[in-house]
Amino acid sequence: MATKMLISRRSIQLLRIMVSGIFLVAGLNHLLNIEKTVQRIEKASFKGIAHFFGDPQWLIILSGIVMIAAGSLFLIGYKTKWAAIVLMMVLIPITLTVQVGQITTLGPLFKNIAILGGLLFFILNDTTNFLK
Repeated sequence: MATKMLISRRSIQLLRIMVSGIFLVAGLNHLLNIEKTVQRIEKASFKGIAHFFGDPQWLIILSGIVMIAAGSLFLIGYKTKWAAIVLMMVLIPITLTVQVGQITTLGPLFKNIAILGGLLFFILNDTTNFLK
């Protein structure tokens, strides 16, 4: 039995805009600082995850492009659910590769977990039919 909740349209828009920001900035950073990002992967405890998917340099370029494209769609609210799914598919391997295993940087790990929670909100809820 599904229950309807009243949710402010503005709060959903603000959540979407705020969550998209991290992907737009990170995507741009990936494209502008490829070598620095490769070095972060090479220092990561679970760098093998990145290497499993391919050459880290190409993965960084691809993830940068995908984060900017899907982050832009997410920002403007176009195909929000699908944009959130794509962003989640990019965020999970990045989190597993770079954040997990870094005991001294638990903050960024839990930041990524919080971002995943924001993305899951848009994946699991129909935000096209606002109740309020």
